[in-house]
Amino acid sequence: MRIAQIAPLYESVPPRLYGGTERVVSYLTEELVRQGHEVTLFASGDSVTSARLIPCCSRALRLSKCQDPFAFHVLMLERVFQNGRHFDIHHFHIDYMHYPYSRRSLTPSVTTLHGRLDLPELRHLYSEFRDVPVVSISDAQRTPLRWLNWQATVHHGLPAGLHTFREKQGKYLVFVGRISPEKRVDLAIEIAIRAGMELKIAAKVDAADREYFETEIKPLLGHPLVEFIGEVGDAEKDELLGNAYALLFPIDWPEPFGLVMIEALACGTPVIACRRGSVPEIIDDGVTGFIVDKPLDAVQAIERVARLSRRACRETFERRFSAERMASQYLETYRAVIAGRRLQVPAA
Repeated sequence: MRIAQIAPLYESVPPRLYGGTERVVSYLTEELVRQGHEVTLFASGDSVTSARLIPCCSRALRLSKCQDPFAFHVLMLERVFQNGRHFDIHHFHIDYMHYPYSRRSLTPSVTTLHGRLDLPELRHLYSEFRDVPVVSISDAQRTPLRWLNWQATVHHGLPAGLHTFREKQGKYLVFVGRISPEKRVDLAIEIAIRAGMELKIAAKVDAADREYFETEIKPLLGHPLVEFIGEVGDAEKDELLGNAYALLFPIDWPEPFGLVMIEALACGTPVIACRRGSVPEIIDDGVTGFIVDKPLDAVQAIERVARLSRRACRETFERRFSAERMASQYLETYRAVIAGRRLQVPAA
């Protein structure tokens, strides 16, 4: 199959450091190539891929501190649709930016929605574009807009050899992600202190969250149990997650997926998470971690983590969250969209 993958330009594919969407696009692209498909990746010029790369800016926009990222995305769309006749399907990962173009294109398209859908403005937009074929990354993500033209739910997947399984249980807790009010690193700090365990924080701080970090979070980082590492790459993340006792995921928002949860499971590390968004779809309560209804219930959950099997965490990852499974589900979805059929693909 001739497939175009269209990625956001904010990070390279894969990202050097933090970057969920671009990371998933990379895993999907490489697996599709491995399975013998002809894949073209539209992404930043510093991306690394075995697919054909069409660079749409010289380097990732966040790293280049671009002042008008929209300009490069419009240029990318022009290149995508100029080349439309060369593809069996366009797979977009850039939210809704392309909708007026893809609606008028002869090349079938599908869009994976990677973000939250509970913003009021989106209801107005999707009232117009309710015909556009879309894919959710969790069933929970669909809740605000259940009436969209959903084709499938496809949970993210990781390459089997990306993370190292570690049988031995670590002695510290870990928080990985970004510093923002909805991710609640402040709760992770409180949970760790109440449990009397060391907490390692590997997180990026976006410009939009810099003030929040300086005023709300930075004062909490002086506690002797708390270590702030900052943004990390894949190798550092693998070691950090794999040697941890548990991942803390005390979110306070409708998380669409939460890639770090399956990264932890791939390492064999259990997850303690709040019951929000996708969490109940990803974590098997009492098997691969614990789901809590109140954040501070996580303190009691920490005491029970030692009973969990790290091998069961890894086996769950291999069964449910591999890149091979993700690519297979997307291929089924592509074929259905091309054939003009609506297909519901099970998430696991």
